Amino acid sequence: RDLIPPEKPRPAQKYAFEDDLDVCTGCKACVAACHSLNGLDGTEVWRTVGLLHGGDAAQPVQKTVTTSCHHCVDPSCLSGCPVRAYEKDPVTGIVKHLDDQCIGCQYCTLMCPYDAPKYSADRGIVRKCDMCSDRLAVDEAPACVQGCPNQAIKITVVDQMASLQASQAGTFLPGAPAPDHTVPTSVYKSSKAIGSALLPADFYSVSTEHSHPPLIVLLVFTQLAVGAFATTFLGKLFLSLPALGPWALSQAAFSMFLGLFALGASVFHLGRPAGAWRVFLGLRTSWMSREAIGFGIFAKFGVLTAGAIAAAQWPRMPMRDLVVAAVPFLEGTTAFVGMVGVICSVMIYVATRRTQWRAFITAPKFLGTTALLGAATVLAVSQPFAGTLPAESRLVLEGPYAHRLWIAILSIAVAKAIFEAALLRHVRDEGHTVAKRVAMLTLRDLHRSTVARFVCLAVGGIVLPVLALLGAPAMAMAPLSLALLIIGELCERYAYFKAAPPSRMPGGLS
Repeated sequence: RDLIPPEKPRPAQKYAFEDDLDVCTGCKACVAACHSLNGLDGTEVWRTVGLLHGGDAAQPVQKTVTTSCHHCVDPSCLSGCPVRAYEKDPVTGIVKHLDDQCIGCQYCTLMCPYDAPKYSADRGIVRKCDMCSDRLAVDEAPACVQGCPNQAIKITVVDQMASLQASQAGTFLPGAPAPDHTVPTSVYKSSKAIGSALLPADFYSVSTEHSHPPLIVLLVFTQLAVGAFATTFLGKLFLSLPALGPWALSQAAFSMFLGLFALGASVFHLGRPAGAWRVFLGLRTSWMSREAIGFGIFAKFGVLTAGAIAAAQWPRMPMRDLVVAAVPFLEGTTAFVGMVGVICSVMIYVATRRTQWRAFITAPKFLGTTALLGAATVLAVSQPFAGTLPAESRLVLEGPYAHRLWIAILSIAVAKAIFEAALLRHVRDEGHTVAKRVAMLTLRDLHRSTVARFVCLAVGGIVLPVLALLGAPAMAMAPLSLALLIIGELCERYAYFKAAPPSRMPGGLS
């Protein structure tokens, strides 16, 4: 009982783990106790033990660090969850995961800077430490606290304001992610001064992460569909291309087919897809909820647009004039809502505050894909139906419109190639920065996909557009360019997830 507070927290106070770095030996008894008493699956781990070392030859320093969920003041797992599968106890401050509510989207594992939530593929949900709240409720210490033979862990009461001030001062733990984002409440104490020069034992280890194939498909093909709708709408608006007919129907139908394909593929990312309908619950705080709702509305307007264009093909259809008049509005709304969805996709990863997913990296990648694949799709789908247009429109489509699309593809491809190559220059950085780790993984572990990405971008986005602008047959060039660009963007998005060093607490103790 001396390892837990004698009284419940008062207002503005919360329970927290207190870890004594001086007496922790790294025996991992706390890991075993947590695993056993919480009935975790075979490879499931809620508490880990890492190693910090540093100092100099005269005064070397080594500390073992036991860590679990920090039950933050402002938990990012809670704010990011699209189905509200987290709750923070108003009295104890303990952040609990609601297993029955979870759909297994795993977004909380990206949002948490300390790698506390763990995804269980067998269960299809995420689970995490809840400080053994059921044991605390009956004045019994959590499993890890009871299991430690050196009493290196105990439960204490902290003032919320004190945690906030400590996080703003950056006094949390050397080698740990910055505390100012979520304000962790865990307390690490030592009788000796802990210098900021300490590094985790695994600081220089670099390995690839999960590729998330359904998310790759979702991102690439939703951006393609949005870009195609926007390009078609702008072509009709500024070049007076026909709003109806087989050409217009082919653009809307093809774009919407790929958009629906992408949304359908995303379901396979969920551990419990049957609960996906609850994704709107996190709309107030979660960018994933906003993305899902945005693309859901985009899909509905896209289907309506394609349906309206198809219905307008029938001269005797009731209220045809009204349908024809609604087509421009539907196309413009579809493009606008789709762009909102793409921006939400950008913010999903920016909100994680991971260095490799910052806005100035993610936004050019996603918006560039939208513009590049949108132009390539419209150009490829336009060619077979050009003969169905009136002579004047056909001249515009095969002349100024196609010319501008080829120039757009060439310009965007060159810009993307320069931008992505510039990110790889960090492999020569002296410090072992996150940017250097990303470049190392991209050039070393992912060298095949990296080569394929730049070859596809160069041929599909630079060589073929140049040949087309010089007079080569566009009918053959456009579909090949689109196919190569899609492959290239899939490779780029693959590296976006694979070469993504995770944010986590110190490790390296095997």
